[in-house]
Amino acid sequence: MTTSNCSCCSHATTPQKQENVKGKADNNQLVISSDPEHPANLICELCRMFYNNGWVTGTGGGISIRDGNHIFVAPSGVQKERMVPENMFVMDLEKQEYLRRPEIYKPSACTPLFLSAYTMRNAGACIHTHSQNAVMVSLLFDKVFEISSIEQIKALPKIVEPGNLWYSDKLVIPIIENTEKEEDLTDSLQEAIREYPGATAVLVRRHGIYVWGETVWKAKIYNEAIDYLLEIALKMKQFNIPTVKPK
Repeated sequence: MTTSNCSCCSHATTPQKQENVKGKADNNQLVISSDPEHPANLICELCRMFYNNGWVTGTGGGISIRDGNHIFVAPSGVQKERMVPENMFVMDLEKQEYLRRPEIYKPSACTPLFLSAYTMRNAGACIHTHSQNAVMVSLLFDKVFEISSIEQIKALPKIVEPGNLWYSDKLVIPIIENTEKEEDLTDSLQEAIREYPGATAVLVRRHGIYVWGETVWKAKIYNEAIDYLLEIALKMKQFNIPTVKPK
């Protein structure tokens, strides 16, 4: 039996749309800068760093930085250690429309999850890694990851009140179930953000972790501190040491 393609449902681009897409692809002034602190440059720097840490191998993971009303997002399917500023997508946060779309790349499937951190927590950056520590912890804990009385906890914010956690405080990070498509995690991530107002991260079972912060540097600190605590927790489990110190 012969089949024919239905043109009415095709996504063929009209001349006007082609012009619009090309215009958005050519908005290089949004991503090209000699300033090392420019979001597009920082994303490339951090992606290389995270790759070297083993957190974003095989094009996995992602990062986004907010600069005012502009959201800079690393693309899908690009090896993180080879990323360059021209690869970046730029979105208008208020309108949630792309201001720049590189023609040869797909937008990151993490984008709606990044937007959740921006709109619900007023974050300045959001990091998504496939850290093995995060994956293993998600298999050993049920609904939440909990740890207390480890000095590194003091690097993390209380969020619900000023200041950081104390050594003796308990860090709680919710764990949500993975889905076949990354964007389908959005609802459960938003639910976790609402249910755990003191959390600055969400673990995704058998997948990885999302971490956000007030600025890109805060997000980096939180991500590093949490990964350290996840690794410590795994080692504690090996020796049957409770991750929450008994009172």
